[in-house]
Amino acid sequence: MTRKPEGPLRRGWTTGACAAAATKAAYSALLTGRFPDPVRICLPKGEQPHFSLAEAKLQAGLALAAVIKDAGDDPDVTHGALIRATVTRAEAGSGVLFIAGPGVGVVTRPGLPIPVGEPAINPGPRKLIATTVAQVAERYGDAGDVEVTLSIPGGEILAKRTLNERLGVVGGLSILGTTGVVVPYSCSAWIASIHRGIDVARAAGCTHVAAATGSTSERAVRVHYDLPGHALIDMGDFVGGTLKYLRRHPIPRLTLAGGFAKMAKLARGHLDLHSGRSSVDPADLADMLAALGASDAMLGEARRATAASHVLELARQAQLPLADDVAERARAVALDQVDGSAEVEVLIFDRDAALIGRAAGW
Repeated sequence: MTRKPEGPLRRGWTTGACAAAATKAAYSALLTGRFPDPVRICLPKGEQPHFSLAEAKLQAGLALAAVIKDAGDDPDVTHGALIRATVTRAEAGSGVLFIAGPGVGVVTRPGLPIPVGEPAINPGPRKLIATTVAQVAERYGDAGDVEVTLSIPGGEILAKRTLNERLGVVGGLSILGTTGVVVPYSCSAWIASIHRGIDVARAAGCTHVAAATGSTSERAVRVHYDLPGHALIDMGDFVGGTLKYLRRHPIPRLTLAGGFAKMAKLARGHLDLHSGRSSVDPADLADMLAALGASDAMLGEARRATAASHVLELARQAQLPLADDVAERARAVALDQVDGSAEVEVLIFDRDAALIGRAAGW
């Protein structure tokens, strides 16, 4: 697991910002014969970062420039990647045309904000690049009709560490970024990927999706129901963000899958399951054991426990269905969040991917 650095965290730049900078440098060179280095761009919120060029090449009718992505202190899989833009002339009146070069994916499944068959360059970066091209065109008296090919060497390999394949983006990475700025350890990128996963599932006509807190529970629920990849939502700790989005963008059946401790947090009403923002109270679990008929000796040990796993083991030894009780309470919290937009089931798996608790909604 990547540890969060101590002290103030340094911000970085998105792939979209890097692509815009590389495009500006290449287009400027195509018009003037000179590459600005460093190259400055203006981001949507007014920041004007400078980017040093890692590559610059000019030949007849073609200019190529590249920058190395700096994600700051964020553990971004594309940190250090080369973002390359190749700019050539396009037909008069065409505006800016986008091409996916090596390492940049292509959209193959509906539900994303980019149509099927298009390069996986999100609307934010497209707008930023088009605006940057227009500024350069105005400065040098050009029409701004260009073809921009974006590529990321090694992007096909890096993409395997992302959700792209599940979302229907094949062949490489996506060019992302709304503001152009990477906020270190921001939750927004993960929550955005949850939303896109739900959008893709809806567009594919899925009537049943499973949202899991981790890889073990995801593998287990996938085997349990034989669900396709696009019906699986990697929600991590963001159960609240998942449920609230599903309330507005419903899918008929929802399975929430996770480990005992995570679901015990949800059962207490926590919608952010991160250890730094919510916790399990063994005393609550002990009260649940009491309602299930646990002995006084067991209850005393449960109240002294420092981990949910200890209380769960006590319940197992006594053959008390504590995990089922936790699942029922977690399901009640989830149902309140989706507000009738979906039937909800909660499955609890242990570390060996065995099903130990269930609250079914169908």
